[in-house]
Amino acid sequence: MEMMVRLSHGEKLTDLCREYGISRKTGEKFKKRFRELGPIGLEDQSRAPRIIPHKTPPELVEVIVAERRLHPTWGPRKIKEVLERRLGRPFPAPSTIGDVLAEHGLIVPRRRRKRHVPRPTGLRDATAPNEVWCIDYKGQFRLGDGSYCYPLTMTDQFSRFIVGCEGMGAICEDAAREVCEDVFRTYGIPTVMRSDNGVPFACTGLAGLTKLSAYWLRLGITPERIRPAHPQENGRHERMHRTLKAETTRPARDNLLQQQERFDEFVEEFNTQRPHEALDMKRPADIFAGSAKKHPAFLPDPDYATYDDVLRVSSAGLIHLPGRRQVHLTAALAGQLVGIREEDDDRWLVSFLHIDLGHIEPRSNRFTPVTLQSPPAI
Repeated sequence: MEMMVRLSHGEKLTDLCREYGISRKTGEKFKKRFRELGPIGLEDQSRAPRIIPHKTPPELVEVIVAERRLHPTWGPRKIKEVLERRLGRPFPAPSTIGDVLAEHGLIVPRRRRKRHVPRPTGLRDATAPNEVWCIDYKGQFRLGDGSYCYPLTMTDQFSRFIVGCEGMGAICEDAAREVCEDVFRTYGIPTVMRSDNGVPFACTGLAGLTKLSAYWLRLGITPERIRPAHPQENGRHERMHRTLKAETTRPARDNLLQQQERFDEFVEEFNTQRPHEALDMKRPADIFAGSAKKHPAFLPDPDYATYDDVLRVSSAGLIHLPGRRQVHLTAALAGQLVGIREEDDDRWLVSFLHIDLGHIEPRSNRFTPVTLQSPPAI
């Protein structure tokens, strides 16, 4: 400003540039800006180009923003893939779409968390659909009418396809079996069913069996359980739960029927419309196919041809050996047939299907369970 004042008083620009240590070109630039803009022309000006040839056109920005608002949990890669397929034209890179979403306040930064270091678990890694299905209850939440909803979900691990998502008013073993039956009759039977160690999938009782897992075993399904307090071992299913919660429970519907309608809409979109990055942006329905093994009309009785006798477990979980009092096994096997076989040490081995449950001592009615180091496998 001092230089401009002295220049306006008649001093020569060349002398002033030499005194202030700037080039004549720079002096001319500030002289012109001061004449056109006044004192504000002496401030730093933006260096951004006035014309950006490759800037995203406004009409594409509107389409991107509208798609994000329609699907608030979808990231730039999903939005890009869906819009390109729908409109049949290329869209900007995912990073550019991310910048557009950030400019419009549609991205909420998440706190970075320490990444889990994978460790071997001994669990089966699916290489095709129906090798491993995952089942779990999504955490309960309150509906608009004040009641609670407990969603029971089932997915195919390989394709991420949701085969079942049923809202329930409580965690119930009988209701869970009904859901499993409906799903098995629709999509067939998997080889392995992976779950956590909670009811109704497992328990701390005899062989970890529940009525539900006994039903799976009758169908030839291997129950597979993650380690306690290690939900990352069922990470694909847990990741689906995060999306389910974000898109169907915020806000929750007024009652269980309306909430189930929202679950059904979510499942349809997740399976057939939402691209999945781990599937090379394919939809789960593009990969999943129903199992060739169908649910039988009637469950056949177990084959105990190599055993001495076959006994049916009572509703109280008891079996009655001839000439002895009743022996308690577990209520989880109520109504099921078990095989018994006398061994060389005069003890009686009790088995359910291929699983050895324990021994009945020769001169007493005491039942000694077999210690299992891991869930039984077929």
